[in-house]
Amino acid sequence: MRSILRSPRAAAAIMAAAIVGIGLNTAVAVGDPGQAPESHSSDTVGYGPVLTDEAAAFAYGLANPDVAPQGANNWACKPDAAHPRPVVLVHGTWASAFGAYSYMSPQLAKAGYCVFTFNYGRANTPGAGLVQPTIGATGYIEDSAKQLAVFVDRVLGATGAGQVDMIGHSQGGVVARQFLKFDGGANPDNPEANKVKKLITYGATNHGTTLSGLGSLLGVFKNTLGVDLAAPTETLIGHAGIQQLIGSPVLTRLNEGGDTMPGVDYTIVADRYDEVSSPFTRTYLTAGPGATVDDVLLQDGCSLDTSDHNSMLYSPRAVSLALRALDPSGGRAPVCTTNPWLL
Repeated sequence: MRSILRSPRAAAAIMAAAIVGIGLNTAVAVGDPGQAPESHSSDTVGYGPVLTDEAAAFAYGLANPDVAPQGANNWACKPDAAHPRPVVLVHGTWASAFGAYSYMSPQLAKAGYCVFTFNYGRANTPGAGLVQPTIGATGYIEDSAKQLAVFVDRVLGATGAGQVDMIGHSQGGVVARQFLKFDGGANPDNPEANKVKKLITYGATNHGTTLSGLGSLLGVFKNTLGVDLAAPTETLIGHAGIQQLIGSPVLTRLNEGGDTMPGVDYTIVADRYDEVSSPFTRTYLTAGPGATVDDVLLQDGCSLDTSDHNSMLYSPRAVSLALRALDPSGGRAPVCTTNPWLL
């Protein structure tokens, strides 16, 4: 999830907009997804530049929503013995493949990996507040996981690999876990048949978010004033935003019975300065039978890195952690450099 709700003041502004109906389109459905998906995935077209600043990459992605990050989506790429699995990158809420991975994707490709990414969860209904056709990951998480399933099968078919590794940021980590549990990504009866071997997440909203206070404000309005603003707020920020609130039905189902799937190796990266997955420990997972979990704090051993929820993907340390997780035997030590909190 992009942290556009960075403070109680910003959250209150969103609530005010919901109250007066600014930018709302009540034709957008709320609740659980129906039979027909209300969002879609999109292939990338062409490439954007390599950008090392998250704000610049997000802005470029808004203006050029379909471009791929450098290094990704070479459909002729074949994994080799040193890099046996392609890597699928899954962006977060209100983001795009380019905006999230302009910095990380080319470095993974340079390290020898076949890298693939796509845009998912784009709303079919234009003009509904933040839910615009070119803003990704606002559709229902259940639908997005099904879109990811189709993309993974396409990657496996093109590369000839038996499994992929996956990197997810924010909602992207939740969508990946939804795919693992409910859409064929993992096979608990035969883990060797899993489609995913390693899942690496950054700031994933695994155990929910308050949306930087918006969720709490919704409760205040409902419990104190008797005003239920869940539906107009969902229309304003998108279905997936509401579905990532602490205690939501989709997260309850996802975490029921344990956090992990057998046969999957998880690396869960948290950020001390994360203003969305907060407290940062809410992103961590507990290993169940047949799975491994490495819960990592980005700043552990590197106080120079002050990345926040969005800028962590543009942290050299975050990239080095991904490379180490993909190949633990490669001898890569995490780097330690400065990387700023976005604002």
